[in-house]
Amino acid sequence: MIISPRCVGIDVSKRYLDIFDEAVGVPERIANTPHAITELVARWRCDALVVFEATGIYDLELREALRRAGIRFARINPARARDFARACGQLAKTDPIDARVLAAFARAMQPVTEPVGTPARDALAWLAKRRDQMVHMRSQEKNRRSEATDCAIVSRISRFIDVLDNEIAEIEAEISALIKAEPEISQDAQLLRSLPGIGPVASMQLITQMPELGRIGPKQAAALAGLAPFNVDSGTYRGKRKIGGGRKRVRDALYMAALNAVRRADPFKAFYTKLRAAGKPAKLALIAVARKLLTILNAMMRDRKPYRAAPST
Repeated sequence: MIISPRCVGIDVSKRYLDIFDEAVGVPERIANTPHAITELVARWRCDALVVFEATGIYDLELREALRRAGIRFARINPARARDFARACGQLAKTDPIDARVLAAFARAMQPVTEPVGTPARDALAWLAKRRDQMVHMRSQEKNRRSEATDCAIVSRISRFIDVLDNEIAEIEAEISALIKAEPEISQDAQLLRSLPGIGPVASMQLITQMPELGRIGPKQAAALAGLAPFNVDSGTYRGKRKIGGGRKRVRDALYMAALNAVRRADPFKAFYTKLRAAGKPAKLALIAVARKLLTILNAMMRDRKPYRAAPST
C-alpha cells in the first residue's frame, strides 16, 4: 500500500508565514521568525511535503528548519503557482488562499523536492552570488566610463573599477579555497571541468544552481536549465519552438561554455558546424550545443565518470 504524503502549502512574506495543512484543514498564520518556524516544523513528520514560492532570503529560515527536520520541500516559481490557481478557477488572491493553492499544487503536481544542502555548498552559493553581483557592477561601471567625457569622472570610475577587480579576485580566491577544502565539491568540480568548455565559473554555477544534476533525466535537466524548446502549435498553425523559464544563471553559464566548446573541441565544433550548414541561426546552434553539454554533464555526474571523447575514425 502506497501512503501519499501530507501536503502543506505555505505563503511566505517578510513578516509572516500563512500555512495550509491538509491534515488540519484550516489556514493559520505565524511570525516569520526562527522560534515560531521551529515550533511549526516540529508538528510534521518526514512523510510531509511542503511547497512554497521562492522568495529569496524570506524563506531562508523555513528552508533551514525543514532541512534539519528531514522534511521534503519544494520551492516553486511564483508564476507556476499563479497559473495553477487560474487553472483551478481561483481568481481571488490573498495570503490564506495562496497557501491553500500551494497545498493543492503539492497534491496534484508532486513537484521535485530540493536535495539536502550542506553548509559548504550553501557558502559556495553565497560566494557565487556575490561574485555575480560584483561582475555586474563592474560591467556597469565600464559602460559608464566609456560614456564619460570628463577626465575627473573617468578617473573616479577607474578607481572604483580597480576596487571591484580586487574584490572579485578575493572572492574567486575564497571560492577556489573552499572547493579544494571540500572533497565532495572538489570531486564534482573535477568531473564537470573534464568536459571541454566547462571552466571554473560554469562548474561553480552548476554545483550551486543545479544540485539535481546526475539524479534526474536529460529532459528534466534541460527544462530546469531553461534549455528545452517548447512547441507553439495550434490546429494547423506551427509556430517556432522556443526555450523559456528555468534557471537563467545556469543557462547563461552553459551558453558561454558552448561558445568555448565550439572553438576548441572538435566533437562540439563539428556539431555546431553541421547545424549552421543546415541553415540554423548561430544563436540557436549554440543553444543546441549548450543542451548537448548539459546532457553529457548529467550522465557524467550520474555515472561519476569524467568525460572521454569518442575516438576518431
